Amino acid sequence: MQDIMATWVGATAKQIARGVRRGDVSATQVVADHLEYISRADPELAAFRSVRGGEAITEAEKVDEQEDLANLPLAGVPVAVKENTPVAGLPTWNGSAAARTDVAEADHEVVRRLRGAGAVILGVTRMPELGLWALTDDDSAVTRNPWDSTRTPGGSSGGAAAAVAAGLVPIAHGNDGLGSIRIPAACCGLVGLKPGRGVVPCQLGADDWFGLTEHGMLTSTVADAAVGFSVLAGRRPEKLVPPQRLRVGVSLRSPVRGVAPDAPNRDAVAAAGRLLAAAGHDTVPADPVYPTALGLQGIATWFAAAATDVRASGLDRRGLQRRTRRHVALGEWAQRRGYVREADRAAWRQRSVDFFTDHSVDLLLTPALATAPPEAARWSDRSWRANMTANIRYAPYAAPWNIAGLPAVVVPVGRRPDGLPVAVQMVGPPGSELLLLGVAGQFEMAAPWARHAPGYPRVGTGTPASA
Repeated sequence: MQDIMATWVGATAKQIARGVRRGDVSATQVVADHLEYISRADPELAAFRSVRGGEAITEAEKVDEQEDLANLPLAGVPVAVKENTPVAGLPTWNGSAAARTDVAEADHEVVRRLRGAGAVILGVTRMPELGLWALTDDDSAVTRNPWDSTRTPGGSSGGAAAAVAAGLVPIAHGNDGLGSIRIPAACCGLVGLKPGRGVVPCQLGADDWFGLTEHGMLTSTVADAAVGFSVLAGRRPEKLVPPQRLRVGVSLRSPVRGVAPDAPNRDAVAAAGRLLAAAGHDTVPADPVYPTALGLQGIATWFAAAATDVRASGLDRRGLQRRTRRHVALGEWAQRRGYVREADRAAWRQRSVDFFTDHSVDLLLTPALATAPPEAARWSDRSWRANMTANIRYAPYAAPWNIAGLPAVVVPVGRRPDGLPVAVQMVGPPGSELLLLGVAGQFEMAAPWARHAPGYPRVGTGTPASA
């Protein structure tokens, strides 16, 4: 059977790279297909802030001119970059016109690595102002979830998730300070890996949100997640090996007192437990002890990260959204009062590492979200209190693992009764990124998920090559 497709929109990153390396298609054609599709489909989604039409075609032509494509794991693959990460020749928007900085003279290191692997940057995707919220909008657009346009795709990598779920690009870059890859991955039925601390260079803002932020990729398959991770980490791609018998701790306990997972999210964890058992793993109850101080510390750090970035960048805070100004003011107050302490974060990191040995488990399984994604709306016009309440109530499970600096992955495991995807989170000890992806791959083989939202991509994709 020929692996040549009528259009390469909807193909995986691995399929595209293999097709370009074998000469089944040119990178230029792949990029042209995706640019044409973006021009038709993105106006209703608002996933992209800016699209690099002519520049992307020129870069694709350069990929085609390379004599040795064999060592390019992302040869000709269209990729989107989150708009807080510098791309040479574009302003760094940071979620709004008021937060935008000057045109970048050079690529960020992770963008350089993507290009070095043969990827073509199609543009930058939208995020909330300063990446502070798990809801993506500003005064110019509301980014919408392809699964249900009345719902948010999450945040802060909301545009990236919407783009991949709709097939606008096969994979997209994101970053995760308190869940900003994993939350939108869960909202949009994608795989989202947050690497552990120090595995991928961060270099964002003043101090990477006190070291909480990591770069990663949002993808529709585990194989693409593995390739994307290896490229960002500067490693040679490795074939995932299905892990042998593991002991996995299972917990529904919420890090936020008074917030509990709804029935679909509890059912998702139960379904994941059955998949783990079917794959030969053991599951045991194992609840992390989330100290009350951890929640206060995490919230104070969230506030202070905004204040630190605004202070370091010299942004005129008067132009920022009302919710952002309040967040910044609270961050300055928290820092003055001494509520943001590295010693507290270090204590939680040690407790988190000890969790795995104390409970004799290899991984931890939790819900990814507590409820369905909130509505897609102009949250940037709403009060700070409304934004805080919405964020904490629907997405409490991700943040502790940023403070701990541990790797964590979100994987789809089915659908909610309303048709939206539902997912689980798995957390591992330091250095367990490939183990997490290996287990995610077992989930995918046993219970394959829809790679795109229903009705997307809105083109005929022919017969795709096998991933």
